[in-house]
Amino acid sequence: MKMETVRLGRTNIVVNRNGFGALPVQRVNMEEAKVILKKAYDNGITFFDSARAYSDSEEKIGEALSEVRQKIYISTKTMATTVTDFWKDLETSLSLLKTDYIDIYQFHNPSFCPKPGDGSGLYEAMLEAKKQGKIRYIGLTNHRLHVAREAVECGLYDTLQFPFSYLASKKEEELVDLCKEKDVGFICMKALSGGLIDRSDAAYAYLAQFDNTLPIWGIQKESELDEFIEYNDNPPIMSEEIKAIIAHDQKELSGEFCRGCGYCMPCPMGIEINQCARMSLMLRRAPSAGWLSEHWQEEMKKIENCINCGKCMSHCPYGLNTPELLKKNYEDYKTFFK
Repeated sequence: MKMETVRLGRTNIVVNRNGFGALPVQRVNMEEAKVILKKAYDNGITFFDSARAYSDSEEKIGEALSEVRQKIYISTKTMATTVTDFWKDLETSLSLLKTDYIDIYQFHNPSFCPKPGDGSGLYEAMLEAKKQGKIRYIGLTNHRLHVAREAVECGLYDTLQFPFSYLASKKEEELVDLCKEKDVGFICMKALSGGLIDRSDAAYAYLAQFDNTLPIWGIQKESELDEFIEYNDNPPIMSEEIKAIIAHDQKELSGEFCRGCGYCMPCPMGIEINQCARMSLMLRRAPSAGWLSEHWQEEMKKIENCINCGKCMSHCPYGLNTPELLKKNYEDYKTFFK
């Protein structure tokens, strides 16, 4: 099998360019998850990314892949804000993953960049975990550009996980280049921009231009996995057709739009913000019937109950005016029923 590989910076971890994002496997049952995870490994995928926050995702990786633990790389994450919770999360992850070490342990989207002496004790806990052999490398994930840059520039982190796709800005491209310069591994999340990009071949070809990017594709169906397995032998290249697709999408999706990251949640009024705030795009970029169902009509109607508390805005890593975005999407949604 001739597959393209990526070196994750100074970790010297070298893996298939198709990483496995294990957030979506929490949505399928254990048996389905085991089939998908084992098939991924059998077809050359050796990097699996999870998080303590992804319900039973870690448990499913442990059940499916513990027998080949020495042949794969596992990254997972903690959202802990205290040292006590850090150790609790780490021990839980180790137990569920059925392993005695984690290859890359990451701070999960912190609002600041943990450093030694900052008073939180979090980075010191990472160092102690590494000293004990429970983790091999220290990473950080984020959706905030300034936190991500600080993590790369400070020299304390082996890897960075950050959203990156062909909808990225020049500043985000510069972040990828900075990682290469500093020899920090770049783990690429949201390579399909939360479902807005519907051509994985175009997404793959764009990312392949940056030889230090490791995309972790969110997979919950065998058919989705098959698509990426096909790229092992036939990696998509930047053809004129793909350039045209990318140019079209960049034009259509320019400006402010919801990436669906979910950090605005939960809403005190029960609005499913991370879907409702991008409904206009989903209706036009995916089969619309599912989004026009009674269920989604009820979900969109909840926007009428928005109290403009601003909680969602204060948590949005992209600085969006979320209440205004919700209202615009709701008005557009209603036009589909006229």
